[in-house]
Amino acid sequence: MDRLDNTIRPYAWGSPTAIPQLLGAEPTGEPQAEMWMGAHPGAPSRTPRGTLVEVIEADPERELGARAVARFGPRLPFLLKILAAGAPLSLQVHPDLEQARAGYADEERRGVPADAPHRNYKDANHKPELICALTEFDGLCGFRDPVQAAGLLDGLGVDSLKPYVDLLHAHPEDAALREVLTAVLTADPEEMAHTVAEATAACSRLGGAYAPYAGIAHHYPGDPGVIAAMLLNHVRLQPGEALYLGAGIPHAYLDGLGVEIMANSDNVLRCGLTPKHIDVPELLRIVRFEPSDPGVLRPEASPEGEEVYETPTDEFRLSRYVLPEGGTARDLTRDTPQILLCTAGTVRTGEHELGPGQSVFVPAGEQAVISGAGIIFRATVVV
Repeated sequence: MDRLDNTIRPYAWGSPTAIPQLLGAEPTGEPQAEMWMGAHPGAPSRTPRGTLVEVIEADPERELGARAVARFGPRLPFLLKILAAGAPLSLQVHPDLEQARAGYADEERRGVPADAPHRNYKDANHKPELICALTEFDGLCGFRDPVQAAGLLDGLGVDSLKPYVDLLHAHPEDAALREVLTAVLTADPEEMAHTVAEATAACSRLGGAYAPYAGIAHHYPGDPGVIAAMLLNHVRLQPGEALYLGAGIPHAYLDGLGVEIMANSDNVLRCGLTPKHIDVPELLRIVRFEPSDPGVLRPEASPEGEEVYETPTDEFRLSRYVLPEGGTARDLTRDTPQILLCTAGTVRTGEHELGPGQSVFVPAGEQAVISGAGIIFRATVVV
C-alpha cells in the first residue's frame, strides 16, 4: 500500500484553521477548504510510485481489481476529501448520469471551451456525494414543505416577499416551488438586493430559526441565494452523522469539518451564493422540485466493528472503524481498491503509522490490517 501526499485546495470559503488543526500544523493564514484523496486529474494524490493517476494507469487491474475495472472502467470512481467550511459554499445541484452525459455531449458539440465560466458540464459523469461530520456541521439540504417555507418568509414581515408567500400556498407543491425559485433567480437585481437587505435585517433581529440565514447574508449580501436558501431544510449534523445528496437535490454546506466522498465528477449547477455563472434554464431542468426530509444518516454497525453509511450509489462506499485502546486488530482486505483515512488517534496498517489527516491507498487484494487506538474512515466501491 502507498502513503498518500494530498493537495489542499485554498477556496475562498475554506476555514483557515480547521484542516491545520486536524493535521497538527500551523495555519498559513490562508483559507484551506478541501484536502483531496484520490485520482482526480485536477489534484491527484502523490505516492512514492508517482501520482495515483499514473499508478492506476500503469496497471488498472492490479490496482483496482478485475471486478472494479469491469464495472467502472480503468479509473478510481470516487474522490475522498476532508472538507472545512468557514463560510457557506454555493447553493447547488448535481445532474443524474443521463443528464450529465447529454449535457456534456451537447456542450462538446457546441464547442464550449472546457474552462469557459459559463460551461455547466466538465465531464459526462454524475456526482452523488456523502458528507460525514467530524465536528458539528451546518448545511442546507432539500426543499422544505412549501407551507413551512411560506411561514418562514412571511415571518420576516418584508412586503416584497408576500408574492412568494402566496405562491408557496398554491398547488401542486412542485409547481409552487418551481415558480418561487424561478421568480427569485430572475428578479430585477436591484429590487432583489433591496429585498435581501430587508430580509437580512429581519433575520438578524429575529434570530432563532432565522439565524443561519443572517449568517449566509453576512457572507453574500444582496445575493438572491439568501432567499432561495430559506426554501431549504436547515440541518445541523453532530459528529458521526452524515447526509447523502443525490441528483437534483439543492444543497449547500455552511460551516464545519467533515469527510466527503463523491463520484469522480466536477459537474455543478449553481443556484446562488456565488459570483459564478448561474444558468437558470438548465438549473430548473435539473432540480427536483419536491419537498423532502434531509434524511440524516447514522452508521450501521457490523459484528466486525465496521460502521457503514448506506447509500444507493455503487461508485463509493464509506465506512469507519472506531478502534479502542487495547482492542483487537481488524482485517480490511478486499478485492476492491481502498483509501484509508485516519481522523483521530494513531492507527497502524502495514508499515504505515497514520495520525489525523493521514491516508493510504490500498490496491485491490492487498492485505490491510489495522490496529491501534483511533478512528479510520474506509472508502471503497460496491461491485
